[in-house]
Amino acid sequence: MRAIKRLTVKQVTNAKPKEGRRAIFLADGGNLLLQVSRSVKPGEFNRSWVFRYELGGTRRDLGLGSLNTWSLAEARERAKELRQQLDKGIDPFATKQQEHADRQAQAAERARAMTFKQCAIGCIESHSDGWSNAEHRRQWVTTLEQYVYPQIGDLPVDTITTQHVIKVLQPIWKAIPETASRVRGRIEKVLGWATVRGFRSGDNPARWRGHLAETFPKRGKIAPTKNHAAMAYVEVPAFLTEIVGRRAAAALEFTILTAARTDEVLSSTWGEFDLLAKTWTIPAARMKAKKEHKVPLSDRALAILKALPHREGRVFEFGDTAIMDLMREVRPGVTVHGFRSSFRDWAEERTHYPAVVAEQCLAHAIGTKVQQAYRRTDLFEKRRRLMAEWSSWCSRPVPTGATVTALAR
Repeated sequence: MRAIKRLTVKQVTNAKPKEGRRAIFLADGGNLLLQVSRSVKPGEFNRSWVFRYELGGTRRDLGLGSLNTWSLAEARERAKELRQQLDKGIDPFATKQQEHADRQAQAAERARAMTFKQCAIGCIESHSDGWSNAEHRRQWVTTLEQYVYPQIGDLPVDTITTQHVIKVLQPIWKAIPETASRVRGRIEKVLGWATVRGFRSGDNPARWRGHLAETFPKRGKIAPTKNHAAMAYVEVPAFLTEIVGRRAAAALEFTILTAARTDEVLSSTWGEFDLLAKTWTIPAARMKAKKEHKVPLSDRALAILKALPHREGRVFEFGDTAIMDLMREVRPGVTVHGFRSSFRDWAEERTHYPAVVAEQCLAHAIGTKVQQAYRRTDLFEKRRRLMAEWSSWCSRPVPTGATVTALAR
């Protein structure tokens, strides 16, 4: 009987093709071969195991894995198991194909078991990094928990139909049309996410155009769009006096003085501020328009910052809802965002600055895209003077015992 020439560990480790050859096979005996091929990186080689056998007149090469994963001894043991299968008339290649099909079937079964709620959580995690406003995430979670999960949260996502979506939206479409419209959009987003990831297939039953638009009236035809409830600018000085000493008062006052959005303030870090230059530069990633915005700081805004402890991380160290909670306590029904309208009304009625200056303070896009492209200045110095005047207005003394009444415009 001819002796089998077995490979040594040294041969396996050092084997490589001769010059001019791309790959070689080295036999270890017992159907086991070592395949060595040149890597795309010069001087490097890929080494893997192959089980070569013939069954029914057909020769097959069955890959067993990389040398990095399977040592020589382990590869020999795997080859022995496959030879034993052949002795029983079992085709190793067919067995491997069946195992692959079984894994795919199991994955499909797990996908079918994914509930809408599980997909919604995954969808939120996938998109939240792109949201500049932490309030956006909170609203997503809140509306899904309140209106969607009780109806379809536990249903397998691939079983959700148009009727399920209608069941969610029907009770709220006329009562709270703006919220209902957002809920529909969020359901559509979650189902789209699930489809892309293979958890469901087919059309999106929450889509609006050409589908749910045939079932529900447009939001604008049910109720007019409401703006954020705003405080009259003449009331702002008295309001700031009233909140002195309360938790989150400094953050709220700073928000008002800078006419910034709530999340822009609450997410601010010390590295964004230049106290000597009296500027706050908000990165594009945290701006609604995804464009960097430089804010001039009034003396009062600067004083608020200097009174805070300087640590690593965020400037205002409390929860994202603290400012909103303060507003609900002191002025129920008035929103923090509404102070941007207060500032805008004040600038329009009490100053002679062009509207474009106030709009730049609010980081609003002004004019057409062509006009924006040709506007090379951010009017910073004019904005600095305007914000200083706004700070003076907000700090004006409130007469003792006086009642301030906003006049109709």
